[in-house]
Amino acid sequence: MKVGIVGATGYGGLELIRFLHNHPGVERIDLFTSSEEGVQFSSKFGHLVRIADTPLQKIAYDTLEKFDVIFTSTPSGVTSELLPPLVGKGPKLIDLSGDFRLKDLASYETWYGKKAAPFHSVQQSVYGLTEWNEELIRQATLVANPGCYPTAVLLSLLPLVKERLIDPSFLVIDAKSGISGAGNKPSQTTHFSETNENFSIYKVNTHQHIPEIEQALSMFAQADTKVTFNTHLVPMTRGILATSYAPVMQGITESQLITCLQATYENHPFVRIVTDASSLGTNRVKGSNYCDILVKVDSRTNRATIVSVIDNLVKGAAGQAIQNMNVQFDLPQTTGLDVVPFFI
Repeated sequence: MKVGIVGATGYGGLELIRFLHNHPGVERIDLFTSSEEGVQFSSKFGHLVRIADTPLQKIAYDTLEKFDVIFTSTPSGVTSELLPPLVGKGPKLIDLSGDFRLKDLASYETWYGKKAAPFHSVQQSVYGLTEWNEELIRQATLVANPGCYPTAVLLSLLPLVKERLIDPSFLVIDAKSGISGAGNKPSQTTHFSETNENFSIYKVNTHQHIPEIEQALSMFAQADTKVTFNTHLVPMTRGILATSYAPVMQGITESQLITCLQATYENHPFVRIVTDASSLGTNRVKGSNYCDILVKVDSRTNRATIVSVIDNLVKGAAGQAIQNMNVQFDLPQTTGLDVVPFFI
């Protein structure tokens, strides 16, 4: 396959390069830019010397149409204009921004504060939560890769909501992310002096991933509900830990919740069900495409505590995008992604 990456200079783009470089199905990787045409990529990122000694190329439709796959790892609001002319023109399109995730255009414009992509393109897009939408992903021309937070949250909640083991009308989700989730453009909130030894909440009740989570709960579990979802910044580089709380349906036990999760993901190589809380943590999935899930029931309150961890740059971005590419080209989902977590 010949692969193009638009937005390669961001953290998501760098992770795409890291995994695609060793992908046995990838013959060539070209990198595209809107502002640094001709710059040798490895001169910007020293760790890629002799690995990606390639010049950044100008974005041109006649060039992009010749690729088998185009990954776009750009800020929201870019691909809504960039990708529609490419839909159906040849390459498979996998978008890591949020521009094609929400089917309701008004909802996108409200939550993202940007002009939505054309209606027809949004309707053609397929939500790329691989474990839950494999058949449609296989046929898709345009895949909307899920957000990092929704990936962690949905993988842990969907089986339990779908089987009506927990009450979806009262879902409270408390999520925490490393600083790389904010991208590589410096800002006051991601400055070392602001984040070091600091633990903060942001976008209180206004995070743009809220409607994405609610849409997916409706789409895959037929649960039309509103969630309370808040996000926190942790002074670490990588990782997301999402803790969700929900009442357990009458007569349902912790064992049944665990069994449901195990049965759902039995044949999905990147989701691991953990039963010992001491074995759960962001370091256990760091640098990998794994999602680890733990569930415990508090018999005193009859509430479930459901915890999931992912690497926000891998399973939450580049890894899941490559997993979706593998599905589209009938490759094993683990192709190019079967790596051991960093751990330390």
